[in-house]
Amino acid sequence: MKLRYSALHVALALALATPAAFAADGPQAAPAQNTPAQGGTAPDKKVKQLDAIEVSATKRETPLQKTPVAVSAITPDTLDKERVMTVQDLTRLVPGLQATAQGDHGVVTLTMRGIGNDSAKTEYADPEVATFVDGVYSPRAEAAAGLLLDMDGVEVLRGPQGTLWGRNSTAGAISFQTAKPDINAGFYGNAQVEAGNYNMMGARAAVNLPISSTFAMRVAVVHAQHDGYVDYQNPSSQLPSVAQQQATYLAAGGNPAKFRPIDPSLFVQGGDKYSAQDQSAARVSALWQPSEAFKWNLSYEYFIDRGTLNMGLMQQPRQGQKFWSALIDTAPDLHRNSGTLRSRMDWNIGSNMQLSYVAGYNHFSGKSQFDQDSGVQVPTSFATGASSQNDRTNSSNYKSYSHEFDLKSVGEQTVDWIVGAYYGYEDNNIRFDIPIMNGTMVSESVAWQGSFIQPKETVKSTALFGQATWHLSDHWRLTGGLRWSDDEKKNIGGRGWGWAYDATVPQVPIAPSTYPSPATGFNISTRNDAKYSDDRVTWLARIDTDISEHGLLYASVSTGYKSGGTQDAGTLYKPETLTNYEIGTKFVFLDGKLTWNTAAYYEDFKDFQLSAPITYPDGNRGLGFNNVKGSTKVAGLESELAYQDKDDRANLVLSLIPKKELGTLLYAGSNDYQGLPACAPQSGISACMNISGNDLPHAPNVALTAIYEHDFHLGNGGRLTPRFSGQYQSDQWLSTFNLGAGDKQKAYFRGDLALRYTEPQDRWWAAAFVQNVTDGRVRTSAGRFAMPDGSFQYVSQYLPPRTFGVQLGVWF
Repeated sequence: MKLRYSALHVALALALATPAAFAADGPQAAPAQNTPAQGGTAPDKKVKQLDAIEVSATKRETPLQKTPVAVSAITPDTLDKERVMTVQDLTRLVPGLQATAQGDHGVVTLTMRGIGNDSAKTEYADPEVATFVDGVYSPRAEAAAGLLLDMDGVEVLRGPQGTLWGRNSTAGAISFQTAKPDINAGFYGNAQVEAGNYNMMGARAAVNLPISSTFAMRVAVVHAQHDGYVDYQNPSSQLPSVAQQQATYLAAGGNPAKFRPIDPSLFVQGGDKYSAQDQSAARVSALWQPSEAFKWNLSYEYFIDRGTLNMGLMQQPRQGQKFWSALIDTAPDLHRNSGTLRSRMDWNIGSNMQLSYVAGYNHFSGKSQFDQDSGVQVPTSFATGASSQNDRTNSSNYKSYSHEFDLKSVGEQTVDWIVGAYYGYEDNNIRFDIPIMNGTMVSESVAWQGSFIQPKETVKSTALFGQATWHLSDHWRLTGGLRWSDDEKKNIGGRGWGWAYDATVPQVPIAPSTYPSPATGFNISTRNDAKYSDDRVTWLARIDTDISEHGLLYASVSTGYKSGGTQDAGTLYKPETLTNYEIGTKFVFLDGKLTWNTAAYYEDFKDFQLSAPITYPDGNRGLGFNNVKGSTKVAGLESELAYQDKDDRANLVLSLIPKKELGTLLYAGSNDYQGLPACAPQSGISACMNISGNDLPHAPNVALTAIYEHDFHLGNGGRLTPRFSGQYQSDQWLSTFNLGAGDKQKAYFRGDLALRYTEPQDRWWAAAFVQNVTDGRVRTSAGRFAMPDGSFQYVSQYLPPRTFGVQLGVWF
């Protein structure tokens, strides 16, 4: 893969050159001494007290150890040293958080405390874990697949956050805070480059630009790329002989005059491989602060993705084939652009109140194609023995904007309060094609194919909320909160087109330029026009108290809500609700050098939404939603231990989920799991099974992460810092079907090592790293194919293989 995006590299060079160009003209200021390692200058050599870390989990800045919420605060230094590039990389740092890469749509779906939905990956489905950047909600699953750029920190709020954070935060919320311009810090910045195996190359830079005494800007850029992990298999050694192909074709009733040997060039042998990265992003931020009473943060961020989708691999490769390889007949293609504008204005109204206005706009566009059959079946002739399936997003365009007003008390008050109003809107369209051919894509024998065209799908969400904390005494506090949410979803003109099996039309895969109609061999299989509208109230009740000077105890009951909506065929599905009962403690020891936070919880989930690609009794396909009846119940315990001294830093992150029981769902189907039993007529789908009472996926009984690093001081004043990061997880299911070993990830350990040298004046550093030291194979999802002999072949998405590289960073 060649280094791309010359415009980005020019921006990187400009960022590096900026200090020299502006230093002569700009206001003189001392270099910042304690700006973030990922988004600023060298870290302060002093030991930062862990109890001094602040979070905004309650939409006001409070010390982490005095915030009665289960929240993980991840600093820029940790993001840098753990090489956290995407949301999926956060999972080892947060108890109860899991992430699953999805192939055909190229998104990452999140699970928190056992609650999630792997098929929440389309323009229809909403996630259970909400993501916010600078307070602006990101509604679609594609947001979780982007690069993290110049972050000031990440907060992961566990448990329902329906009162303050709103829609789709049923199981939790992730709040990303970008690094902001600093008017008083002078000109400073940082840059970093890296290289490694799989032709890994990366670069990032950020610079702070104080323009005047009231205005500053910040520019940040990043590029990351590596070759694909999945090699292309040679078809010649696997295809049957021409004589065998002909015999098989004729035995299946083929016309002798139409027989032709399989052309090996139908299979991909070169070009970009699957599971490759080629992503870039840039952000320009501005801060205007004309007075102490008002400030305005404004940013624009642009993200482009030209990598490839992640390929599902056979859990048991065919004899003679490498594990990280596949027999591919659909070349990967991915083209995504995303532009986001974010704004936040803060007014101090006197000394006791603050009004904030947070707004955002995003436009995402993309297209892709993906080899959905994963090369599991080898064709026995050009028209038999296998199904060749290309899942292709011809186009997708998602537009969203939101507005939020918050009015809150500030300073010391008997009652701390916040009230707010929110409005969000989405306008989405997509066309998604699925051509499936018998044998090969040139067989002129259609197994089935469809086209899903959704020209306009809209979402409107309105909310009013309020929360107050009454300081009963110096040590006791009582909190209550309410949120009213009103959601409306519409599908206008959506159609599902299915193959009509008309022998008079050409039997060829549908092309992106072909509009389905009876003239091209398609009939309408579903009419998706529908409207959903409903409103709900979510609430929070919590009490907390100080345990001596260095401890906190809290207990809470909170609720979360995710709206219902429309689905294929215009059918509506119901909203889901979650009630969470939680008790937690937070302690500080050793004069702020050691913190220990623990939370125990019990979740009662009603009408849990599960979605999956399904086949209808008439053979057509769509995306189906089910509401799980009864209660889905989860119980667990989380604990985070952090230690930081002058030369030593350590973290332990523990999650226990002994109970994760699904409610009642008699008819669960999924095209990702072939060979399910035939379904009862009343189910409305062709194949399904009863999954009532099964364990939830991505919820191991035990998950433990350990991180340790130590500074060795060298004779020249520099520091040598080795770092170890390891994660253990017990076995876990990969779907709600609980189908056996192929549908499970066994217990595993995955470890990373790094060694960093920092020069005496903290002006630059160099590092070497190895991730996945043992080269373990860790599944994040599963599916299965029914083979001709009646057996099943399972495929999975996997975490990356062993990677290693070197880094060089500079602060200026």
